[in-house]
Amino acid sequence: MLIITRKKGESIMIGDDIEIVISKIDDGSVKIGIKAPRDIEVLRRELYEEVEKENKEAAKVDISMLRNLNKK
Repeated sequence: MLIITRKKGESIMIGDDIEIVISKIDDGSVKIGIKAPRDIEVLRRELYEEVEKENKEAAKVDISMLRNLNKK
């Protein structure tokens, strides 16, 4: 993990087209802005994990259902 110190108004570049901007620093929290191309999905980690969990649940297939489809 890379640790970088930034002040309000400063930013970090990821590649050529993603910029992370520090917009506000308060007691114990930091507000950031993310400038990225529209085709790059940006999610909070907890939301990303929830989406992954739902995708895994949706991917579970009842094998007996598949066997019944094969008999038709």
